[in-house]
Amino acid sequence: MKILSPVMDEVIARNPNEPEFHQAVREVLETLEPVAEKNPQWVEHGIFDRIVEPERQIMFRVSWVDDQGKVRVNRGFRVQFNSAIGPYKGGLRLHPSVNLGIIKFLGFEQTFKNSLTGLPMGGGKGGSDFNPKGKSEGEIMRFCQSFMLELQRHIGENTDVPAGDIGVGAREIGYMYGMYRKVRNDFTGVLTGKGLTWGGSLARTQATGYGLCYFMDEAMTHIVGKSFSGSTVVISGSGNVAIYATEKAQQLGAKVVALSDSNGYIYDADGIKLDTVKRIKEVERGRIKEYVKDHPNAIYTEGCAGIWNIKCDIALPCATQNELNGDAAKALLANGCWAVGEGANMPSTPEAVEAFLQAGIVFAPAKAANAGGVATSGLEMCQNSERRSWTFEEVDGMLKNIMVNIYKNASAAAEEYGEKNNLVAGANIAGFLKVATAMDAQGIV
Repeated sequence: MKILSPVMDEVIARNPNEPEFHQAVREVLETLEPVAEKNPQWVEHGIFDRIVEPERQIMFRVSWVDDQGKVRVNRGFRVQFNSAIGPYKGGLRLHPSVNLGIIKFLGFEQTFKNSLTGLPMGGGKGGSDFNPKGKSEGEIMRFCQSFMLELQRHIGENTDVPAGDIGVGAREIGYMYGMYRKVRNDFTGVLTGKGLTWGGSLARTQATGYGLCYFMDEAMTHIVGKSFSGSTVVISGSGNVAIYATEKAQQLGAKVVALSDSNGYIYDADGIKLDTVKRIKEVERGRIKEYVKDHPNAIYTEGCAGIWNIKCDIALPCATQNELNGDAAKALLANGCWAVGEGANMPSTPEAVEAFLQAGIVFAPAKAANAGGVATSGLEMCQNSERRSWTFEEVDGMLKNIMVNIYKNASAAAEEYGEKNNLVAGANIAGFLKVATAMDAQGIV
């Protein structure tokens, strides 16, 4: 970087000990250098300096009582990153790894992801270092209610509309929404991912995984003339994104052979039996190793990293950030992998991304490939505003159109700036241009 290196230096100086945030900003700024050259007025107007600084960072105490009557204290976060094109929009993550730097990286990425959907949504993210694993229903409810007692001061249907993320599904959204409604005496579309009987949208559960596959199918068809049909796929994770990416990949004719969780991974050479995985993870809330009890021909291996040594055509990392490193990327390429699509947020390290780009395979970055979840959240917001519900087929059709258009816009932006088929550059540029244009038009605020 030449023009934008001072911006990166300032980010590091202002935000020490936040490596994930530094990584996300650097990856974007490196691809925006030609945009800065072409638009010197944006440099002069401080667009690049402003777009890496959150509009608002909120951190608060969350006190709750466990089943033994002991008072527990966690830390809550909401980073409202950019509202130039619409109200802040982004999920809430409950995981012990959550800290301010991770929430900032997620909110920064969310800004461009939301821009790419074409819907009027700004970027934000939130969560807590609370760990829902091993907690009772009552403990989870009491935490969520306490969390919302503070968060409700800062959100609203036209201000900031959170959704779910890691550790936050329909159950947690329900507890949070119930407290919001009680305290505010207001029934609005302030949270997405709601239950179908109280404002939720059909296809929202499937949206991120389905959207990932819609994007990948479009990219693979246009770049290498291949598709999911007849391909072998490895998917990391076994949560919402991984499960429904598996479902859609199978519907499109692929054989998915591996899934994982934080303890290890399963390999089923005959193809993953999704009904078993759904029962274990969605009903029993169990661990992926239990799969082999029903399917003894499958193999369970402790530890997650080895999943990328499995031979496959397509890899879909859907677990968490930086799960796929440079060595894993080399293993995938050595085994003939020709497409990688990010279902999780920033799951590939910079070394892995560089390896994929150098190899010239189809590589789809998260901010484009996993935008289906927030796109469908945006559609839920539309339905709430109109006090109506669309059918599954209607929502799924709109989701597919959005994902196809994200590919087309990212591909066109990449080619315009001399980076044909580089979807990392294309997604960053296409997402940035819309936000930057809005920011410049609205003055220095």
